[in-house]
Amino acid sequence: MSLLYRLARPALFRLEAERAHGLSITALKRGLVRDLDIPVDGRLHVEVAGIRFPNPLGLAAGYDKNAEVPDAALKLGFGFVEVGTLTPRPQEGNPRPRIFRLARSRGVINRLGFNNDGHADAAERLAARAKKSGIVGVNVGANKDSKDRIADYVEGVNVFESFASYLTINISSPNTPGLRDLQSGDDLDRLLKAVVAARNGYAAITASRRRPVFVKVAPDLSEDQIEEIADAVRRREVDGLIVSNTTLSRDGLAGESLAGEAGGLSGRPLMRRSTWVLARFRRAVGPDFPLIGVGGVEDTRTAIMKIEAGADLVQLYTGLVYGGPHLPARILKGMLRVLDIGDIDNIARLRDRRVDDILAGPRPF
Repeated sequence: MSLLYRLARPALFRLEAERAHGLSITALKRGLVRDLDIPVDGRLHVEVAGIRFPNPLGLAAGYDKNAEVPDAALKLGFGFVEVGTLTPRPQEGNPRPRIFRLARSRGVINRLGFNNDGHADAAERLAARAKKSGIVGVNVGANKDSKDRIADYVEGVNVFESFASYLTINISSPNTPGLRDLQSGDDLDRLLKAVVAARNGYAAITASRRRPVFVKVAPDLSEDQIEEIADAVRRREVDGLIVSNTTLSRDGLAGESLAGEAGGLSGRPLMRRSTWVLARFRRAVGPDFPLIGVGGVEDTRTAIMKIEAGADLVQLYTGLVYGGPHLPARILKGMLRVLDIGDIDNIARLRDRRVDDILAGPRPF
């Protein structure tokens, strides 16, 4: 990590995690993060779902919940940024404290509960940057007390269709009771049918390009559930899957005093589980369906592992907590070194190289 962040991190880690997060948003707003030396190279370009990404590394939803700093985050080196999760109405989320650092394991447990300022404020911010360059996806969810969660997702598509580079349907947070039920059965089918119809309807009315619709799924899935989701997203013509959200598992947290806190676990302890599920989804959906790999990405090695396990793109968030704002640039430089060593002309050539090996071994959970 950079010398400045190495010096600042002990002080930040003495603060409550959510307060430290707020300070990082403020730092980006004020332009305090600079001199990042971000590599730009055509070998990192990737085309996914009709979008040409300058590089395959993205910032996952959860960091910029209210679309306050998407352009500042892009300047860290990310090829794309995903804001949200956003719900129709503002909601406070769960009581504090609700974010817990697991420094020994380089993980985080959160039980935020879709805390955000609602659609209206974020839409205003995104409308103001609509003519700027940069790929910004919008992650939408449902209010905890909603009487019709599918309608909440449709509203999210309708509100953000004109501002978003792509839309993500988040049905995998463990912190909204019952939300993960939307990952299966008739509920899943009805949801996908409704959101794709909303997207298609808007595009037809405005004669505009259809925004890709991705669905974000959990890592805590059985093989039957993976097959069911894979079948549903292809049948309903969803454009891609984001694999995965946080886990309810506590594997790999031996000796962590906060391991018993409720919520979803992210970061290094999620890497093996989420990567296996990613490879299993690649086998289930076939070679032409876009996948975004998330969970445990903290350096070049882990980013490349996601690509080799089937990811077209990768995202991170918890890695920033421990690696600091220079992390994206370091990962991209490392990717270019890998391409140089292997005399490889594009990062996409690495995709799927280890899918069979990963699935041939024992399931890691």
